[in-house]
Amino acid sequence: MTRRTLMTSLAAAASVSAPSASAKSWRPKLGLLGNYSEANINFAKEEGFASIGLWARPGTSLDPTQIGEPFIEIVRESVRKSGLYLSVVGNTMNHIAADSEIRKKNNDYFVKVIELAGKLGAPYVGSGSGGMQGKTLDQQVSEIVRVYTEQYFPMCQKYNVRILWEPYPGSPNVATGPVGYDALFKAFGNSPYVGLQYDPSHLVWQMMDPIQTARDYVDKIYDVHLKDTEIRYDVLKRVGIHPLNDARWWRYRLPGLGLIDWPAFFTVLMNAGYSGAMNIEHEDPTYGDPNHGNEFAEDYKQGFRMAHRYLRQFVPA
Repeated sequence: MTRRTLMTSLAAAASVSAPSASAKSWRPKLGLLGNYSEANINFAKEEGFASIGLWARPGTSLDPTQIGEPFIEIVRESVRKSGLYLSVVGNTMNHIAADSEIRKKNNDYFVKVIELAGKLGAPYVGSGSGGMQGKTLDQQVSEIVRVYTEQYFPMCQKYNVRILWEPYPGSPNVATGPVGYDALFKAFGNSPYVGLQYDPSHLVWQMMDPIQTARDYVDKIYDVHLKDTEIRYDVLKRVGIHPLNDARWWRYRLPGLGLIDWPAFFTVLMNAGYSGAMNIEHEDPTYGDPNHGNEFAEDYKQGFRMAHRYLRQFVPA
């Protein structure tokens, strides 16, 4: 090997391993996820968060079937005055339910969620892809494409909203990891109306690699949930992944209390120049009841505070 060949090889290696220029000015928006209330908005602002994601589930304060334009304007003004970036409005339901009546009800509801997000100025709606038990992956994906194209995309175009899939495997959803991602993105092509709401915690309890998956699909990630997962291997080794006695071998935790390598995860986002929202999704039962009402309880707030302190090691203010 000549000196010129050696120097050329070293330069090429450096260009591959070095972070991109955009990494030097990495400025993502660290925030939290929850139901809407004026008190929750004020809490997020007072704690120094930069973004927020809001749920629009049936029975919550942002149930789009139960609120009108005056209340939507109140919410929009509340978020505007806070200075928080409203990154996403979330709702998870089965978009391709086998029962035609359930499917129509779900589709009609989700259309209203897209409309609500648009009126609030949120660029994204978070959800699962939908699924049909007993159908092949190709059959499910084909039906997802048809329903989205016919029912959702006209509203996405009108309100400039993109639908993002979270990899939650506990509901009808094929967007749970690389195999589903590949099938969906191939079927949707270069559609501007779909992408990923990446939550690494869901990959952990599926025994997938959340860091490599993030690296492989980082150009499809538009919103991030920050949540960790603890695996109880002492339980898992006795009961397996389908325990007969319903023993819990995994549980959600605050970031830093589970198995996720957060420095490695944030490095993936930093090197890609990701500048969107990263909202803490607090489902850790150790710190308050995750199934709270529309306002955060004090013990639940403490979980957000703990996660915030931990994450500031890696995420610039």
